[in-house]
Amino acid sequence: MKILANYGIVVKGKLFDTMIAHYLINPDMRHNMDVLSETYLKYAPKSIETLIGKKGKNQLSMRDVNLEDIKEYAAEDADITLQLKEVFSPILDKAETKKLFEEIEIPLIPVLAAMEMEGINLDADFLKSMATDMQKEIADFEQKIYETAGEKFNLASPKQLGDILFDKLKIGGAKQKKTKTGQYATGEEVLSYLANEHQIVKDILDWRQMVKLQNTYIEALPNQIDKKTGRVHTDYMQTVAATGRLSSNNPNLQNIPIRTAQRSNAKTVNFGIIYGVSAFGLSNQTSLSRSESAALIDAYYKTYPRLKSFIQEQIDFARNHGYVQTVLGRRRYLKDINSANAVVRSAAERNAVNAPIQGSAADIIKIAMINIHKKLTSENWKSKMLLQVHDELVFDVHNTELEKIQPMIKHEMENAFELSVPFEVEIGSGRNWLEAH
Repeated sequence: MKILANYGIVVKGKLFDTMIAHYLINPDMRHNMDVLSETYLKYAPKSIETLIGKKGKNQLSMRDVNLEDIKEYAAEDADITLQLKEVFSPILDKAETKKLFEEIEIPLIPVLAAMEMEGINLDADFLKSMATDMQKEIADFEQKIYETAGEKFNLASPKQLGDILFDKLKIGGAKQKKTKTGQYATGEEVLSYLANEHQIVKDILDWRQMVKLQNTYIEALPNQIDKKTGRVHTDYMQTVAATGRLSSNNPNLQNIPIRTAQRSNAKTVNFGIIYGVSAFGLSNQTSLSRSESAALIDAYYKTYPRLKSFIQEQIDFARNHGYVQTVLGRRRYLKDINSANAVVRSAAERNAVNAPIQGSAADIIKIAMINIHKKLTSENWKSKMLLQVHDELVFDVHNTELEKIQPMIKHEMENAFELSVPFEVEIGSGRNWLEAH
């Protein structure tokens, strides 16, 4: 759709996307055409590599390929896609997800295309200045860590870091987990678990966060500014997250870190308790003591007395049906829900609770996006919808429309779908995304 738009062609016909259809049929499987053809049609189509070669510096462009070869390749693609459509359509009916497909996922395609084409304005000069400041902050943190460790070492080396933390400083006791290579495990999950035991662990986690911020965003984003538009254009993927959430890629604009622990602690408490975290586990993931964690978990369940029964109901439904579903019928199949392996079964049980909650939220905000896009287009607003970050929408609002557009957005988001409890939407505005928060 975006490619055709570059040539002034607007797609108005009825759409049937086989990747999205299969995503609703089996969200945990791959959805590219070659895999679907081999799985459902028992036919291996001609690969793109036979035309342009394998990825790398010697790979050709389609412009370099003989037109006759392109014709055969394109015709085969079209034929297979049509055959897959004929296979998937009755399966969607049987799974009762046809309405979700036709009324949410397909109408969302032009909405996402418009957002991708609009792009995001980026203050490259500010980021350049920020990169200098961040580099100094990173260097200061490194020096602090070296002083605590009593020696200088390569912070980016898991082996050297493991030796310092577990052999020299004896953090976490004698039985620390090791990888297959015999080195100590020093990943995010391991260090987060030990963060309350020693300040150096907290400093290392903060250092990693700053380095990631510097490398992934502050330095990288300016290089992704499109020369024609002067903006950054993300790609939204509808068929990646099994719960129904959208994902943002190249660059990922849904995962820009906020350098504060207010939010992370709140998420740890809320989601940890929902998924059955123990007092011991919660105390290791937050700054709370074990007794404080136990008291908080008790208070949480007293405040929400239906929570435990809801969790059990979801797990029981999954065991009986093999899947769970959102309020709009999106299914997540859980083949391991009755597994004899306790670890595998527990993971499936967590998904049984998570998928309907996260998936329902994803479905509902998609409805809001479709309705808001219709209003922006049909009523000729100058303002544009730019980003979806799971439960948040970001707009580029024309100054003259600010007062009028806020009640429209609030209304469409709060009335996207009717539940037994009302939705509450908060709106903020500012010269940039941070100020709007």
